[in-house]
Amino acid sequence: MISRVFNFMKQSQAVQLNNNVFLDLLSSSSPVKPKPLLDVFINHRGADTKRNIATLLYDNLKSRNLRPFLDCKNMKPGDKLFDHINSAILTSKVAVAVFSPNYCESYFCLHELALIMESRKRVIPIFCDIKPSQLDVMIERLTCTDDEIQRFRWALQEAKDIVGLTFDSYKGNLSEVVTIASDVIVERLVELEAEDGNASIEY
Repeated sequence: MISRVFNFMKQSQAVQLNNNVFLDLLSSSSPVKPKPLLDVFINHRGADTKRNIATLLYDNLKSRNLRPFLDCKNMKPGDKLFDHINSAILTSKVAVAVFSPNYCESYFCLHELALIMESRKRVIPIFCDIKPSQLDVMIERLTCTDDEIQRFRWALQEAKDIVGLTFDSYKGNLSEVVTIASDVIVERLVELEAEDGNASIEY
């Protein structure tokens, strides 16, 4: 058990180094920028939302001829997990963060969220069966450094400060919240396209 924890910690440290390389590419001083290859990255806790809101949102966006990323849909056996996920985040135009009761127990969810916030993506939060005030890092200290815990808490606070959608699985209409979320995503993409067009004209 101890060796597995140690290996996980070594892997997470390697991820941090890779993140720094990716984020250097995003800095204004770097001449190289990741080319947008995807429209939307869907950040979610699979155990809670993969079989409902996350997959339905992915399918709705695909039906609108958009390019969403959902790990179970876009990744195949043999893909390197962190490399593929990091690349998808950094080459997406916007991100959706689907918060759920077990979200904050996942290192992977929190890592994705932190990278999304660090890369200054437009984020649409969806609070599914959880309130923003309930979000806090719940992973074991043995699997993370203090710096990672601080990074994850910062990312969660950033997300809390963004107006999002709420969904109560006992009372809400799942199809309705998916449609509304998709509409908001389209609006954000149109805004980004307009901003890029204005920037080109000014240049």
